[in-house]
Amino acid sequence: MTEIKQESRIFLALGSNLGDKQKNIKLAYQKIEKRVGRIVSLSAFYVSPPDGFDSEHDFVNSVCEVIYKMNIYTLFARIQEIEKEMGRSNKSVSGVYADRIIDIDLLLAGDRVINTPTLVVPHPRMHVRSFVLEPLSEIAPDVVHPLLGKTIRQLKNELEQDWV
Repeated sequence: MTEIKQESRIFLALGSNLGDKQKNIKLAYQKIEKRVGRIVSLSAFYVSPPDGFDSEHDFVNSVCEVIYKMNIYTLFARIQEIEKEMGRSNKSVSGVYADRIIDIDLLLAGDRVINTPTLVVPHPRMHVRSFVLEPLSEIAPDVVHPLLGKTIRQLKNELEQDWV
């Protein structure tokens, strides 16, 4: 695979519910800057309960926008390497989740749609997760989900209405 020379952008969601959660996310941001691309936008930190499993540890979540110049599969491999280096031993398998030091999800890659056994973009559950849509709408409210054809703001508002 040849490396892409053109700049592209992605959105990443980061979460941590073990240790010094904010420090974990800040360290992950430093590693992303060094090995993935230039972070051009960061959301605030948001606290949320675990989703999909029981734990006494709440999550701290944040989203960033990154400008990159590499093949998307290389980029994804680097994100996974960062997770491993920081102590993430297992990715969630078959919807079974557990506490983790760091979780980095690739949410969006421009208007690209990728559906392979190793990579699915846009993230298949981002539109039903308030802990993703809340920080994402802070930094990218007008970005359009390439499959759903709705802005992040619209998806967030629809999800909030479902809870009312």
